[in-house]
Amino acid sequence: MAVALSSLFTVRAASWDTQQRLPYNRQRTKPKKPQNPTTTTTPTLTLTATPNNTIDSSISALLQRKIRKPIREKLEETYLGYETWLPTPPKVEKPRSIYNAASLAYIGDSIYELYARRHFLFPPLNIEEYNNRVMAVVRTEAQDAMLQKLLTDNYLSEEERDVLRWGKNSSSSKTRTKKRVGVAVYNSASSLETLVGYLYLTNTKRLEEIMLKLGFSSVTSPI
Repeated sequence: MAVALSSLFTVRAASWDTQQRLPYNRQRTKPKKPQNPTTTTTPTLTLTATPNNTIDSSISALLQRKIRKPIREKLEETYLGYETWLPTPPKVEKPRSIYNAASLAYIGDSIYELYARRHFLFPPLNIEEYNNRVMAVVRTEAQDAMLQKLLTDNYLSEEERDVLRWGKNSSSSKTRTKKRVGVAVYNSASSLETLVGYLYLTNTKRLEEIMLKLGFSSVTSPI
């Protein structure tokens, strides 16, 4: 056993001693380190939380932009040659008899965001800036401020106000957003989404009028 261990030790030692080494070269130079590529940063829009009394003005300022011509009081009947630019809604004469308020708020949320995305399509921006601008106007506090603007200007009909009350009183599960903004603000935003969903199914022309009143532009071409 001792002989076997000693022979093994001798072999390992020989393998290290007899390993061929490269000759020393005084002219050898170290390889250059790769230069870091220059990076360019694109300025992004930074949105910070604002007090409740300034949300309305900040959202209105964000929605303002220059367009080719002022918006006409009478809405055009076609958009790019089509009767409407929105996805065709299902034909439902009485949505409230089929859907609950949460269902109309569900579809209204997507329609509302579609208006916001179309509004900020021009001028061209990077994806991060698109998302920042859209999120600023679709968040719960912004929707509450939008609804207060409609109510203050007495722009809604009695039927539309009834839909708001219906959507506001609908029960919903507890969410982190409701806990953050409060029940009143959360229910107000949900009622606006319910109204948007209701008008999307019943009267898209009136929906367009309300969204224009809120500041969403129907002109999609820049100056």
